[in-house]
Amino acid sequence: MNLKILLVEDDEIEKLKFERAIKKLNLSVNICMAINGEEALVKCNEETPNLILLDLNMPKMNGLEFLEHLKSDENLKFIPTVVFSTSNNHQDMLTAFKIGIAGYVVKPLHYHDYVDQIHKIISYWSINELVTV
Repeated sequence: MNLKILLVEDDEIEKLKFERAIKKLNLSVNICMAINGEEALVKCNEETPNLILLDLNMPKMNGLEFLEHLKSDENLKFIPTVVFSTSNNHQDMLTAFKIGIAGYVVKPLHYHDYVDQIHKIISYWSINELVTV
């Protein structure tokens, strides 16, 4: 089974950086993208991802609103979700962890550090045999 990652990000540069990191790591993953929480919920219901990487600051439905909807849905609430956000606001972090995220990474990161974080996250979920890469 290939890892199905949903990247919820509205910044084109961040999307390109993520795709470049996946290529650099030579990982066999299926990537689906959404530009806001509203679109991400639709995509989750169409094809459930194994892992969600989520920005918080987005138009329409932001990351925290998306998390509330995701975690209240019996079919989607167990999808591990890692926040990648420019917000290092303690309240945002606390709220996200209370809702039920699996991790929180503050952007921006140098490219090498970004690749390293992506590798660690994917390796973690693979080691736990929840997904295979």
